[in-house]
Amino acid sequence: NKSKLLFKMMNKILTVALVASASAFVPSQNARAPTKLYFEYGEYDDKLWDNDAKKDVYNKWDPATARSGKNFNPFETFKGNSCDASGVYPGEPRYKDPTRGDVSFAIMMEEKAEAEERDASPKPGSEKGCAGCKN
Repeated sequence: NKSKLLFKMMNKILTVALVASASAFVPSQNARAPTKLYFEYGEYDDKLWDNDAKKDVYNKWDPATARSGKNFNPFETFKGNSCDASGVYPGEPRYKDPTRGDVSFAIMMEEKAEAEERDASPKPGSEKGCAGCKN
């Protein structure tokens, strides 16, 4: 009588243990949140990313619209780095080293004068923390 009771009790314990361990292999509902797979590359991706290209992107940039691969300030730096042709900075996912234009002292001085002029009269709404800025 004791052996039958012990057998039944062990049988129930074993059944419960098997059911509990089997549930570990059943996929749970909503186990993973959906991820955004689409990434919008910039207009100059895999093209020459020189000062003229940056000025073109800057002229199209809308500071009030959310930052994206086609809407960003190409002259904005983040942690001392410049972005690529899609607005992605070194160390971030999808960063691609851009194809850069020729550089000379004369070109650099011309770009410096343009940068000073741009800094003196920034786009309306482009203050730090706006929707189209990284910083």
